[in-house]
Amino acid sequence: MRRGLARGVLTVLAAALVWFALTVPGRVTDLGPAAFLRVPLEALVLVALALLLPPVARRWVAVTVGLVLGVTTVLRLLDLAFLETLDRRFDTVADWGYLGPLAGLVVDSVGRTAGIGVLGSVVLLVLVLLVSMPLALLRLTALAARHPRPARRGVAVAAVAWVVCALLGASLTPGTRLATSGATTYAVEQVRRVPAELHAERAFAAATRHDALSGAPRSRLLAGLRGKDVLLVFVESYGRVAVQGSTFSPGVDAVLDAGTRRLRAAGFASRSAFLTSPTFGGISWLAHSTLQSGLWVDTQQRYATLLASHRSTLSSTFRRAGWRTVSDVPADTRAWPQGAFYRYEKRYDSRNVGYAGPRFGYPTMPDQYTLEAFHRLELARHPRRPVMAEIDLVSSHAPWSRTPHLVPARAVGDGSVFDGMPARLPSKSVVWRSPERIRAAYGRAVEYSLRSLVSFLRHHDDPDLVVVLLGDHQPATVVTGQGAGHDVPVTIVARDPAVLRRIAGWHWQAGLRPHPDAPVWRMDAFRDRFLRAFAGGSRPAGSP
Repeated sequence: MRRGLARGVLTVLAAALVWFALTVPGRVTDLGPAAFLRVPLEALVLVALALLLPPVARRWVAVTVGLVLGVTTVLRLLDLAFLETLDRRFDTVADWGYLGPLAGLVVDSVGRTAGIGVLGSVVLLVLVLLVSMPLALLRLTALAARHPRPARRGVAVAAVAWVVCALLGASLTPGTRLATSGATTYAVEQVRRVPAELHAERAFAAATRHDALSGAPRSRLLAGLRGKDVLLVFVESYGRVAVQGSTFSPGVDAVLDAGTRRLRAAGFASRSAFLTSPTFGGISWLAHSTLQSGLWVDTQQRYATLLASHRSTLSSTFRRAGWRTVSDVPADTRAWPQGAFYRYEKRYDSRNVGYAGPRFGYPTMPDQYTLEAFHRLELARHPRRPVMAEIDLVSSHAPWSRTPHLVPARAVGDGSVFDGMPARLPSKSVVWRSPERIRAAYGRAVEYSLRSLVSFLRHHDDPDLVVVLLGDHQPATVVTGQGAGHDVPVTIVARDPAVLRRIAGWHWQAGLRPHPDAPVWRMDAFRDRFLRAFAGGSRPAGSP
């Protein structure tokens, strides 16, 4: 009795596993009962083969199809994860390089113990799928072969139902057809994509080897910015959704508009537009390298290819032209060997900026401290050369909990002024109770980062300061919703009117806040347009 019950349970589990693999939908939002009430053509074909083939051939087919189905199921689950977090499907050629950095991000976000538990669960799930799928098909095909008469009847009825539903286009919900052959279609698409993806990667590698900028005369490089300190400031997760079309954008817009007025009163002017980022929801280094290199770095494999090349970047070009080049990445808690590619003379991270305050979850320190410490360590030094720096502000990094508030600039000191502040702020467990709370917390985090920068600019009266402010990518879909696009705001702020005259031909909009109809460039276009605008000569830049 018990043995028969156990066999029955195993059969039901095997059928459920195979059915899941054959009907799993393409997006997380489509997961639901309707997605699994479809009739997969592949199931009918497998039962038919079990009835027609001799035992040895039947077992070989079951194992082979089971392995293929296990692999495609893993890929489809990766697609679901990538669409939900990065707003694109998994690239079977280029995206395996993400696994290491993503594992590190999980550990950094939730802690070592919990991170290892999450990663171990993922590895176990993959192994279970790859092993259990062939075993499930072996069990189900053997069952069909042992009971040929009911199996034939079942296949005949299901086949007629499948044909009728396919001809009528029957569906339970919009876009969810009752008759499906999605598993086969998906597998064929994966195979067909490989040659095109390989060609694209070869073309990208060739582009890293051919850079017209490498031969440009040093005397003409960035002549329009001689004597200026130039800061490239990335605000984490600062996307178009922050400034338009969301429940929290009015708050961010108010901060930007107030910042525009305050900076104007201090003698600054600004121009804004949008850039299309190569990434979404995370993997910020792809955006940083795209902006710096002028190449479309949208996968980890391309990032690795770029870092192995001698491609010129904005920072290496500034260094070649005589600037002191610096990176300030407070999220880094260990050595960053990849930084050698950018040819920075000095690298700051969480370990060497003198911070003695508390950690605010993922962010190691508040953005206000990052900016004040950078001023103390670099801009306040005398004598010195002009500085070009990339500064990454991370207080608006997910999960958008424990966002600090501003303190008087003179009180920042070594950061101990922030002691006790994190404990008084909403934790992740509070923020992540509902999507509405998450979105509101995201908006407050972006507002804080922007206020920190405006406060920094007003507090330190530097007539030779030029700031390029931009987002790295949109936040995750829990904030943006589906189909939000990859655009991020970008702004140039300067005291010297000659700086903005050089970009007059770009037709960017006045102020810190880009309006919906502001110009949109791909992020990889910025390097060359920026360098052309500020090349030798005193004339304003023409149109890009």
